Amino acid sequence: MASRATRRSDCAIAGTLDLVGDRWSLLIVRDLLVTESLRYGDLLASHESIPTNTLADRLRKLEDAGILTKERYQDRPPRFAYRLTERGYALAPTLDALATWGTTHLPGTRRLIG
Repeated sequence: MASRATRRSDCAIAGTLDLVGDRWSLLIVRDLLVTESLRYGDLLASHESIPTNTLADRLRKLEDAGILTKERYQDRPPRFAYRLTERGYALAPTLDALATWGTTHLPGTRRLIG
């Protein structure tokens, strides 16, 4: 989790953006809202084509923030499936609001969740 020392301010919006305000994190959460559990390769196959190093970094960041958890499904080599935590599911209304705004104001877009 982002500690007070690593946040840029005490503003709740800034703190939230520090955790999920990058280009990819909310798309990972979106995919996990649509499909309860996904493997690394499933997330990598998302339509937005996230680079492998970025995906690994964001998964680690989201896990550290308590937004998702990983579960080993294979030992050699170690492979994991990812699931949202209660904290991750709490982002659903935020994603719903973004989807509503997008379908209203960005012609040609569609909802993938909700």
